[in-house]
This record gives sequence, structure tokens and C-alpha cells, in this order.
Amino acid sequence: MNRVAVFITILGVCACSPSAPPTSTPQIPAAVPSYFDSTGRDDVLSGGVKLIPMTTPKGTFKVWTKRLGNNPRIKVLLLHGGPGATHEYFEAFDSHLPKEGIEYYYYDYDQLGSAFSDQPKDPSLRDLPRLVEEAEQVRPALRLDSSNFYLVGHSWGGMLAIEYALKYRQHIKGPVIANMMAGIPAYVEYAEKVLMPAMDPKVLAEIKEIEAKKDCDNPRHTELLIPNYYALHIMRMPPDQWPDPVNRAFARLNLEMAARVAMA
Repeated sequence: MNRVAVFITILGVCACSPSAPPTSTPQIPAAVPSYFDSTGRDDVLSGGVKLIPMTTPKGTFKVWTKRLGNNPRIKVLLLHGGPGATHEYFEAFDSHLPKEGIEYYYYDYDQLGSAFSDQPKDPSLRDLPRLVEEAEQVRPALRLDSSNFYLVGHSWGGMLAIEYALKYRQHIKGPVIANMMAGIPAYVEYAEKVLMPAMDPKVLAEIKEIEAKKDCDNPRHTELLIPNYYALHIMRMPPDQWPDPVNRAFARLNLEMAARVAMA
């Protein structure tokens, strides 16, 4: 047998020989939960809605939350603005967050005062320190912890998010503050020096007159603000083009709560 034949024979023998046994058992990747899988969830029959009992110095009330999605690594709690608004204007997130695989929670925190939560009249329940404690009661009820919990605060909700993060940083993975500065005095100064001078003087005078009378639940107050302030600085498009979730949020606005903060 020539050398070429011997070499081919050796290759054939090697090809037929069993391979060496693996040095370790291969690991099977853990199954990634489906974004729409609600197995084991206690909110399946309610479509993600959960009314969470809230212990307060004035008794026990229920606040409204709604979960969308399923991601054990990224869970976002949304704190809306106002104060006295609702989660509804956040519904634009439904067009964006699911495709990114982000689990998120609507939360009408106004919390004992928003359209979907209980409506106790005691104004002390709307104080910022108590609302921080409310958010801390909501957190474990929604299975949020430092491994997955992101807190998004928009406008006045941004102040609540800041206060929560300062007190309970050990429970949060990250805060996101949107369209808010860190204090009402700074905002008032900005409004007086930048926003008010840009308004029609006659409109501004009428708004100030209403506020001086502490009559902020007067429909005329909102009627003036929508075209002269909200359409320029809040929802920057003509009011007749505002999307339905924004209109619903304004329709449910708790004017008593908003006025209380404005007069503080």
C-alpha cells in the first residue's frame, strides 16, 4: 500500500471513531417568558388591573394600577403629572414600549383622588410625604425590586419620583424624571419670568384674577389655560388635534387637588 492509500485509510478510521465525551453537561438556556404570558399572575382575569389596598392615617383605601407586558428584568412604574391628572395621557406608551419588551404599570396615584382610585376628600392624603409612602406600598404589591424597578415621573410626578428615590433608593434600579425641575419655587420663578411675560397681557390678568380668588375650579380658568398655556407648553399642538387619551385625562382632572397645590 502506497503512502497516499495509507493516509486515506487513516483518515477513514479517524472519521469513524467516536468523538471524545463532553467534559461537562451542556446547559439548556432558560426559557424567556413571553411578553404576553400571564401564567401565575394574580391579575389575569382583570386584564392586568389590580386595586391595591392602601393603609393611610385616615383609613384604608384602594388605588388603581394596570400592568402591561411581562419582563422580569425591566418593570416601569409610571407617575403621571397634575397633580390631579390620571394615567390616561401615558397611553401613547402602548405604541412603543411593548415592542421594546418593557413591562410597565399605569398607576392612578393622585393618588387617592384620581378617577380610577378611591376618592377620599381629606386633603392631607395628597401631601407629598404620604404619597411617597403610598408608592412604597404599591411597589411590593406589584413585585418591583432593585433588580428590575424603574420609576418614571412626569411633570409633578417627577417631584414624587425624586422624593421616592431619595428615601427608598435601595428598592429602585433607576429613576427617570421627565419635564420637571426639582422644586415648585424654581418652577414658579420660571413661570413668572419666562412663561407669563410671553402670554397675552389681558389673558394673564384674567387668569391671575381667578387665582387670586382661589377659584381655580372655575371652568373659565381651564378655558383660558388650554389655548394660552397647555397648547404651547404641555401638549404642543392645536387643542382640536389632541389625541383621545389626553382629552380623557383633562376631562377627569381633579381640579380641587390641582388648585390646592397651586395655592400652596
